[in-house]
Amino acid sequence: MDEPDDTQWLLERIEKTKTMIVAYEDGILALSSGAQVYNLNTGQTQQSVTRANLASMRIQLESLENRKSTLESRLYGTGAIHARPAF
Repeated sequence: MDEPDDTQWLLERIEKTKTMIVAYEDGILALSSGAQVYNLNTGQTQQSVTRANLASMRIQLESLENRKSTLESRLYGTGAIHARPAF
């Protein structure tokens, strides 16, 4: 079971990950809607991205969503267990 300090740490990581997810979603939407350049500010870094970066941004967004799911699973004790017969 997680210690209280772990709970707070996980909550902070989840919130930061959510912030980055929103930033990537906003950037992907802007670039997909015709913007040529977008200033991506994740709260940790700032960078200018172009339409050429869309594929890598989508990959990063998927990675962030997976990270959020993993952190939430650790925090709330949820997750999938795959079991099969031992015979």
